[in-house]
Amino acid sequence: MRTGIATVCLSGTLKEKMQACAVAGFDGIEIFEQDLVTSSLSPEDVRKMAADLGLTLDLYQPFRDFDSVTEDLLAANLRRAEAKFRLMSRLGMDTILVCTNVATATIDDDGLRAEQLAALADLAGEHGVKVAYEALAWGRYVNDYEHAHRLVKTVDHPNLGTCLDSFHILSRDWDTAPIEDISAEKIFFVQVADAPELSMDVLSWSRHYRVFPGEGQFELAKFMGHVVRAGYTGPVSLEVFNDVFRQSDVERTAVDAMRSLIWLEEQSAKWLDSASFGATGAAGRQAASRRRYPMELATLPQVAEPAGFNFAEVKAADTGVLEKVLGQLGFEFNGRHRTKDVQLWTLGHARVIINEQAPAAAEPAIAALGFDVDSPVIASARAQQLKAPVVPRKSQANEEVFQGFAAPDSTEIFLCQGNPDGTAAWTAEFGQGLEVPSGARTAVIDHVNLAQPWQHFDEAVLFYTSALALEPQPYAEVASPSGLVRSQVMQTTDRDVRLVLNLAPVIQQDGADSGTAPRKTYQEHIAFAVDDLVATARAASARGLAFLQIPENYYEDLDARFDLEPGFLDTLRDLNLLYDRDADGEFLHFYTATVGSVFFEMVERRGNYDGYGAPNAPVRHAVQYDHLHQLTK
Repeated sequence: MRTGIATVCLSGTLKEKMQACAVAGFDGIEIFEQDLVTSSLSPEDVRKMAADLGLTLDLYQPFRDFDSVTEDLLAANLRRAEAKFRLMSRLGMDTILVCTNVATATIDDDGLRAEQLAALADLAGEHGVKVAYEALAWGRYVNDYEHAHRLVKTVDHPNLGTCLDSFHILSRDWDTAPIEDISAEKIFFVQVADAPELSMDVLSWSRHYRVFPGEGQFELAKFMGHVVRAGYTGPVSLEVFNDVFRQSDVERTAVDAMRSLIWLEEQSAKWLDSASFGATGAAGRQAASRRRYPMELATLPQVAEPAGFNFAEVKAADTGVLEKVLGQLGFEFNGRHRTKDVQLWTLGHARVIINEQAPAAAEPAIAALGFDVDSPVIASARAQQLKAPVVPRKSQANEEVFQGFAAPDSTEIFLCQGNPDGTAAWTAEFGQGLEVPSGARTAVIDHVNLAQPWQHFDEAVLFYTSALALEPQPYAEVASPSGLVRSQVMQTTDRDVRLVLNLAPVIQQDGADSGTAPRKTYQEHIAFAVDDLVATARAASARGLAFLQIPENYYEDLDARFDLEPGFLDTLRDLNLLYDRDADGEFLHFYTATVGSVFFEMVERRGNYDGYGAPNAPVRHAVQYDHLHQLTK
């Protein structure tokens, strides 16, 4: 599959965008008109630079508001088009995108539109240019790709074809199956974009909220499957209008964009393999998988979703407070690593590594997560093909070698060979610590909550989807004193891995007007599931644990909502426990005070409760907000 991207997707100058696209591995680019108009590079410079970078110049766009106009306006439009055709000759480009008219269309007549498009195609032919006619979802008279293609068929000119844009098709919920009825030679270009499901006008949705494939909710694999079946062999190019992407680092965004096309290529191949093409049963599926199309779709090394968390790692310059809190929670110190400045703490099958190799004065923060996978080497190879940067760890002889790469928020992800009994062979590399009592309590890492930089949230969703095979759930928004916190759960089918990504607002510290950097108002945490939370809380309280202090108003509201047994409500209040209940079960949990940017949560799931105590999240945010402001005063 030939990959492309429109320069409008990226921040920076045209030169910076082209360089970033080449580094990310794109085959070609679309030149967005405004990027060229505002560039100091001449068309000849752009042409040479593209050749030097190994990029093809695939599409010049957009040419707006051509058809459905009066005769005098048509003459002006043809003059404008000819000027662009001459410019394209200097660029060495042969395809232009012409959008259906939005602003100047006044005559709703398909016969007239066909005549005007024929005149444009004739002129384009004189300059060796192909016109890709695209139906905008908000076009005044033509907003349906099938309507646009009927006009192309009516004109029947070798220099006029259609452009299929997934956003304009899927945002209007048009059926994508008729794409297969379009002759491949008449599909001049294909653009793809994803988007979240939003209730708003299509134009605003398009201009501000498009995202790269895999970061929204569109059925892009199905769309691409129909395109492939149609016999199309040209570029598959990203056209994404997004306010965040236009403000983010250009090279990083280009890599994220390339990752999305790699993911889309794989998903499209899977969709094609799963389709029967009218046949039924296993024989039909086998025939489908054997069928070949002009566009070859590459696949990635196949991996199963993670079987569970292997460990969580917290890094700090001064680890004393972390050690104290873990001990108060009931974790046992299992010793120091024989060659590294790290400690191992365990509670049942929950393992926490405390890394002392942090820069001076670095506050405690989640640094790494380990996941149990069937084949770490194959899973790592997949992640690397998806542009994940490798983060190797030094290992001595007879030490386990972890396959690792960096997530978008810089958290290091390590792939581990887990054992069926929940143990990990690498723990033998740690020297003797405290003796672990017999009959250790059952505990596992229930979920990990990671705060995401605002400009990389969508990137993180695609990263964990594509590299770790985690399934994104519908996102939610939680109120906090400084604004809404967007929360996205990523999880395995069996819920043994639950990763919660949070996009939180930021506030300025006191004195921010003098140049102080903004401080995050949302911390990260690791949650551990135990069998008996009340007993765990009592033991932790006896050891002196500093619980997050829950206000009395919460318990009055809890009583009003659930009519709890008075003795049980008193227990919750006395131990600063929080509670939730739904039709499937109950959820008890408590939080520790925050250490640096990290806190811990202990949870107990009763019955089939599958949530995270979402009604209690605003309480936590408010208490942590008060504590944060007390520290900054």
